Amino acid sequence: MTQPTILPDQRALFDIPDDVAYLNCAYMSPLAKAVTAAGEGGMRRKAAPWTVTPQDFFTDSETVRALFARLVGAAPDDIALVPSASYGIAVAAQALPLQPGESVLTLAEQFPSNVYPWMEKARAADAAHLEVPRPADDDWTAAVLARIDARTRIVALPHCHWTDGGLLDLAAIRAVCSRVGAALVIDATQSLGALPFDVAAIDPDFLVAGGYKWLMGPYSFGYMYVAPRWQQAMPIEQNWIARKDSENFAGLVDYKSDYQPGARRFDVGERSNFALTPAAIAALEMILGWGVANVQATLARRNAALAARARDEFGLGSAPDARRAGHFLGLRFAGAVPADLPAKLAAEQVFVSVRGRAMRVTPHLYNTDADIDRLFRVLRAALG
Repeated sequence: MTQPTILPDQRALFDIPDDVAYLNCAYMSPLAKAVTAAGEGGMRRKAAPWTVTPQDFFTDSETVRALFARLVGAAPDDIALVPSASYGIAVAAQALPLQPGESVLTLAEQFPSNVYPWMEKARAADAAHLEVPRPADDDWTAAVLARIDARTRIVALPHCHWTDGGLLDLAAIRAVCSRVGAALVIDATQSLGALPFDVAAIDPDFLVAGGYKWLMGPYSFGYMYVAPRWQQAMPIEQNWIARKDSENFAGLVDYKSDYQPGARRFDVGERSNFALTPAAIAALEMILGWGVANVQATLARRNAALAARARDEFGLGSAPDARRAGHFLGLRFAGAVPADLPAKLAAEQVFVSVRGRAMRVTPHLYNTDADIDRLFRVLRAALG
């Protein structure tokens, strides 16, 4: 296996002022200059609709579908284009069976978009929604495996926890899900693009991701992998472009009962977004050019050093490196995170976020050593 490459900083690709330390990719990534330019080009194209042909409704959609498929090791036919993770989770919730007395499993403090649909599905089915408590030793994998039993039908998880980066071994969880006949649904919004994922190794039933964080694309543009075994399920909306022969605009009045092949039936209406799709293409091309394994290795090295420095200088804790996604760091205080700390940092152009009991520090390749030094300098003054 080829060893990952530690990448140099990519600050020049982004329009970030030198005095801004943006360490908050888990909140929202900045757009690279090329991504912004692609989006602006798409807007200009829509400004002249006489230049947009019927084929244009399909070409960019298929390009971005294929790029995302490469990212996760899937076939383009297995990918649907969705506006958000919650949309994809809604598709999964409608498709997956659940009977009275069975259960759906999620994590404590999991992101709400991958919890609310399962709460409602369990209620409607007279089934149970169960939360895996936060483990004191940060071993989410062991905690999940201990809660899966013969009644478990759906396990809905992230690849890493959105509050502090706690990592889950999805291959181990998949093996136990298969043994008991449970479906595995993954919200990878906080991991895809920075943490390698291979659908062949994990075999999720559904995988969804919003595109505006670690996939470094525009807001309101996301992706969903649907395992072939679920590709005949009913979509949650019925739009024209998802139907067979929709390329023939003159024939749209000849209504079809069949859908476009594969997961395309789950595409959101107006998926041919002329501004967002070119931007999403540029973002995925950039990430594939870097290599996700290289991104992970680079960010893991930075965050390991950052965690050690935070511990030594301020006594702040974090999940152990082996139980935390390398691109993600949640710093823990002895008590609650001081309520005014994010505002104090932002006033000095240092941007992080607080989720749960952790202060998330989530740098990316656009960050430099100067950004980290600025964070610690401002922290020293704020906590002094």
